[in-house]
Amino acid sequence: MDHNIVELLAEASLPVKIILALLAVMTIGCFYVAIERTWSLGKTRNQSRDLADALGAAMTKGDAAGALAVVKQEQFKASYLAHLLEKGLAEFSQRPDAHGIESAERAMRNVIVNESAAMRKGSGILATTGSTAPFVGLVGTIFGIINAFTGMAEAGSGGFGAVAGGIAEALWATAFGISVAIVGVWLFNWFNGKIDAILDDMGIAMQEYLDWCNKQVLPPREEAAK
Repeated sequence: MDHNIVELLAEASLPVKIILALLAVMTIGCFYVAIERTWSLGKTRNQSRDLADALGAAMTKGDAAGALAVVKQEQFKASYLAHLLEKGLAEFSQRPDAHGIESAERAMRNVIVNESAAMRKGSGILATTGSTAPFVGLVGTIFGIINAFTGMAEAGSGGFGAVAGGIAEALWATAFGISVAIVGVWLFNWFNGKIDAILDDMGIAMQEYLDWCNKQVLPPREEAAK
């Protein structure tokens, strides 16, 4: 029997072909999520860095309205920092006092929760692939073994040639399932690390903004000492 993988898969039983096709679809899904998330997360981080630079002048002047106008610019539409500060600046601009700061903090915490959910889009595909692909491959393995014993029964002997095809199917299904699972788990963990880093940045940005708000409300130290 020729051991060329293309011919081997072409001669595989229908159930094994279906299993391998399902694993191929899972692989494509993982790579689609990886490409889309890489582009999306990279875009939001780049825009956030640009926004941080653009906000410098307004924040130094204590100009909440001016900062809000910068945040709302179209060029920062995908920025997680823009989404965060837009809510915070809007609340503080309406009521620049301690109550406004509390409202801003609540609004910004809600933004972080929503951003976390949005950034984890597609993570379910990666998690499902990582956890189920080995079992999907195992199903193909079972069908391959069944095919091997069927070949043995049809040949009326226990020679290796009678079972080689089915065993090869089983091994390829197992190898493919494990490989797809490894890809899914690696991508899931990698993107989780990226997202956690962004959420940490958002938490730091929120605290820095709240400190800035408190400085706008509290009198300067030299005035408070009089």
